[in-house]
Amino acid sequence: MKRPRCTAIINMREFKHSFEYDGIVILTLIIRYPRIKTPHDESAENNINNMINKQIKEYYDYVSTTLYKNAVEYYHDSQTNNFPFHVNEAIMEYNVTYNENCFLSLYKDKYEFTGGAHGSTLRSSDTWETCQGTYIPMYCYFYKGTNYMNLLINEITRQAEQNLDENPGIYFEDYQNLIITSFNPDSYYLTPCGMTIYYQQYDIAPYSTGIVEFTIPYGMIGWHPSC
Repeated sequence: MKRPRCTAIINMREFKHSFEYDGIVILTLIIRYPRIKTPHDESAENNINNMINKQIKEYYDYVSTTLYKNAVEYYHDSQTNNFPFHVNEAIMEYNVTYNENCFLSLYKDKYEFTGGAHGSTLRSSDTWETCQGTYIPMYCYFYKGTNYMNLLINEITRQAEQNLDENPGIYFEDYQNLIITSFNPDSYYLTPCGMTIYYQQYDIAPYSTGIVEFTIPYGMIGWHPSC
């Protein structure tokens, strides 16, 4: 079967590591990440993989220093105060959301449990065109001079109001203002149905709601990845 033009080949891989202190495991790390191959252009492949490798290294360095130090302190506190110690966790997982028409889009969730009542998740995302491996910021999808943030915020607010009618209490009371103040143009990824914009935990909603997503149809943006 012939592969569509500029579609990347994706192989998912997994890295695991356990950090010990005083002879016991106090912190575990799992990273699930894609290895990208672009048969049409090796430089594009290298550009994308190099960015992913940089992100992985930065996260490993953070876990092996900051989170490890926190886990050691938590372990000492548990021994001193005679309360149960729970192994800390760090998981970074990449999810590919679009891989067609010379565009590759994904998000990565970083989940961390550091001994509290529950863990926390932080999301980030990246989109590239796969012909040259160029990173694509949000503003590139709109005609020059378009107030794209206003357009997107209006649609996000409309969807949020509809969601709230169907599920009362899923957002904070001042969610309309928070949608504006917490808007981040880096917090987007592409899907077959449109551009998905997300808000982090606690940005506009309580923990129970999780990461909040809004998908903006391509027709509303006036652009489509096949263009």
